[in-house]
Amino acid sequence: MNSMAEEAKESPRLRKNNNFHQNPTKDIYFAGGCFWGTEHYFKQIEGVAMTEVGFANGHTENPTYKEVYTDQTGFVETVFVRFYPDVVSLEFLLRMFFKAIDPTSLNKQGHDEGTRYRTGVYYTNAEDLPVIERVFAEEQQNYEQPLCVEKLPLQNFYTAEEYHQDYLDKNPDGYCHLPLSLFEFARKAKEKKEHG
Repeated sequence: MNSMAEEAKESPRLRKNNNFHQNPTKDIYFAGGCFWGTEHYFKQIEGVAMTEVGFANGHTENPTYKEVYTDQTGFVETVFVRFYPDVVSLEFLLRMFFKAIDPTSLNKQGHDEGTRYRTGVYYTNAEDLPVIERVFAEEQQNYEQPLCVEKLPLQNFYTAEEYHQDYLDKNPDGYCHLPLSLFEFARKAKEKKEHG
């Protein structure tokens, strides 16, 4: 794992959940268009321990939002998601991700256009790849066009400025490309656990 992923793991923004904080966590990174709505969406899902918005897989160091906005840095608006795998699985989070994006739209989600709004799943643990590959293959069956969703190892991740963090909590009427009904859906979504 690279140092960027390690730094993200140690973020002071980690919110402890008293019920689960002793339990092991896993990390995954999602790019789903504007990160304000994508973060708010994942925060609603039971079993998500923390979220943080930032910029992933670009080719400059310590990019600012203003720099990323130019589409010259290679970065994509990304949400770091730490979750409790004993509460919610990576597979379930991936399926929820696909419900919140148009996976056949290249560099565009809603009204937002540009390479910074491309969609992708970025992993830090190669053991997660078979699950990611399987979900991508199953999702592809729902579309005639090829999926335009990146599926790559995380190369780097820089935390965005503080005013972007938890943006829709701070600005409930703020811009969001996702419908409010999707947040309600995420709040109620429960993974069906197999009982033997």
